[in-house]
Amino acid sequence: MMKDRPELNAKISIQDFKDFYWYKEELINLCRSENLDKGGGKIEIAKRIEKFLKTGKCEGYQAKIPKTSRFDWNTEKLTTETEITDNYKNTENVREFFKNQIGDKFKFNVKFMNWMKSAQGKTLGDAIEQWISITNEIRTDKSHKQIAPQFEYNAYIRDFMKDNPDKTLKDAISCWQFKKSEPGDNKYCKSDLK
Repeated sequence: MMKDRPELNAKISIQDFKDFYWYKEELINLCRSENLDKGGGKIEIAKRIEKFLKTGKCEGYQAKIPKTSRFDWNTEKLTTETEITDNYKNTENVREFFKNQIGDKFKFNVKFMNWMKSAQGKTLGDAIEQWISITNEIRTDKSHKQIAPQFEYNAYIRDFMKDNPDKTLKDAISCWQFKKSEPGDNKYCKSDLK
């Protein structure tokens, strides 16, 4: 028996909240109506709402502590000896530096950007070596790329298409529309085709 998708408001049960798929905008709207902090990513917001539904308390998320470095990644002259600071940003200036050092094949990828965020104290020369290492690893790794948990739609569509090469994207989207309206997880399974 199909359960109707409940209205997302402060009276929703925790189980219903967990069982159904919610768009980020829906989560933000609930935060607005209950004076909850609406900052952060979808997963952070959902955890905040879940805690609110359990405790009735409005707790915000911790904003990042302001950066202390005054290094301007937009305008400073960059060299291989430039130290990666606590306020590092992927700017056009940085992109141009890497393109000049590595060549036109350079582009930011998630793994490299994550490494840069945790590379305070290392140099841009170290970053070049790391980019080359990561790029070689990506080229030789033939496994599925990890899809972040907040991108349930993308993961569902990828898994549906892999399991059903004879089906169309339209079929996948149709199954997704049904799946997300049902209680439970939003992961693809073969029985979704029924």
